[in-house]
Amino acid sequence: MKVIIAQAAIADLIAIGRFIKQDSPARAETFVRELEQKCAELGAMPRAFPVVPHRKNRNIRRRVHGDYLIFYRVGTECVEILHVLHGAQDYESWLFENG
Repeated sequence: MKVIIAQAAIADLIAIGRFIKQDSPARAETFVRELEQKCAELGAMPRAFPVVPHRKNRNIRRRVHGDYLIFYRVGTECVEILHVLHGAQDYESWLFENG
């Protein structure tokens, strides 16, 4: 299945890279590549990860990689990566601002 990374998720990956780069430029590059790879792998197994609890009606799933959460939605022809956020962030307000 095709994987599409939304503009918001691209912005998240850039911000993650910039944050990690402050302490370790080399690790920033490799870690962002790891996140991108985890996103790409969702095309082969899109339903392998759970729907976000208490919001099942939105059909948003999440995959964990380290301290980061990859939020995505499975469509009929593609997987859409919505956001990539640190687990300590208030992701509810990012993903579910309209209830």
